[in-house]
Amino acid sequence: MTGAVEELMRDLAPQVLGALVRRYGHFYTAEDAVQEALLAAAQQWPVNGVPDSPRAWLITVASRRLTDLLRREQARQRREDRVASWALQGEPVGDADDTLVLLFLCCHPSLSPASQIALTLRAVGGLTTAEIARAFLVPEATMTRRITRAKTSVQDSGARFTMPADREERLGAVLKVVYLIFNEGYASTTGPSLQRVELAAEGIRLARMLHRLLPDDAEVAGLLALLLLTDARRPARTGPLGELVPMAEQDRSLWIPELIREGVELITKTLPRGPVGPYQLQAAIAAVHDESPTAEETDWPQIVALYEVLLQLTDNPMVALNHVVAVAMARGPDEGLGLLRSIEHDDRIAKDHRLSAVRAHLLEMSGDVPGARAAYEEAASRTTSLPQQRYLHARASTLPNT
Repeated sequence: MTGAVEELMRDLAPQVLGALVRRYGHFYTAEDAVQEALLAAAQQWPVNGVPDSPRAWLITVASRRLTDLLRREQARQRREDRVASWALQGEPVGDADDTLVLLFLCCHPSLSPASQIALTLRAVGGLTTAEIARAFLVPEATMTRRITRAKTSVQDSGARFTMPADREERLGAVLKVVYLIFNEGYASTTGPSLQRVELAAEGIRLARMLHRLLPDDAEVAGLLALLLLTDARRPARTGPLGELVPMAEQDRSLWIPELIREGVELITKTLPRGPVGPYQLQAAIAAVHDESPTAEETDWPQIVALYEVLLQLTDNPMVALNHVVAVAMARGPDEGLGLLRSIEHDDRIAKDHRLSAVRAHLLEMSGDVPGARAAYEEAASRTTSLPQQRYLHARASTLPNT
């Protein structure tokens, strides 16, 4: 199967699922039917050619399969009253793209963030359960149970396939899920690899999809810009042996200029529209980094100012920690260490390896070699990422003996 056909199928998958759920309900079973229709397409289209209307073809095949699955379920359970629930839930299938409604459904508040991510990747991303399991380094059976529970929870919640009344709040959940998908790919929290490119690419694809569906939403544009500007540095983040290369030491000629241009253009158009949200501000910070010719020329005072605005909008401990780094770079390590002491007892990050890593970096900048070495080792003991462990141990070992 060619890449173009595979990409077409992934783009159509959420539209087909949305059309079926809108017409028939039965989100749980409809999702299985769509997966079977996609499998049929993967087998038939390379041989017979892509049909004139691939979306209609998939809807037809999935609808027939859904009917078969519902009949089998009804027969097995021998409950005549189930037949009545096959009635159409909404309007007939049309040309409307229900991907956005489907995204809201996958990010239903009854689901945990892990379940929201898994269901979004399966139903909207078009990934198979095996692909999702591999991406998150868990057994396929574990991921199957997670997705099954998520589909059951959505169905049991009684949620209807319509735009939710709390759209703005739910959109925030959708944006967070897309961001988490990207971030787990860009900076993997577990396992032997620093990056999982397929997850990062899927996060960007979902962000592009959201931007296409909501072109006037400033935070959607901000999220897409942030992901593009961050992913632009991906080729320089690892060395030849897969080791972590911090931004200050990266070869900036390896950064992807097309992504930087697209991200900068997007955030430049978005910021003046207002109101400014957290993703827009994070994108603006990323743009300052990406547009700096060298690490030494980074406009740290501007980054500090942007973080201080961001801190007014969000009570995120990682934002506060990044603000500490920016202050240290702009005003010196002593001021950064003083600010670090004001947040180090926050339970949300107190045991996070990044807190210890920042402390180590600032102590190294201040000349406290023993303190820096101890903090690097502590950070290494707290991360589950093997590349990060190796990097932190290496930093500790290369400090001069005193």
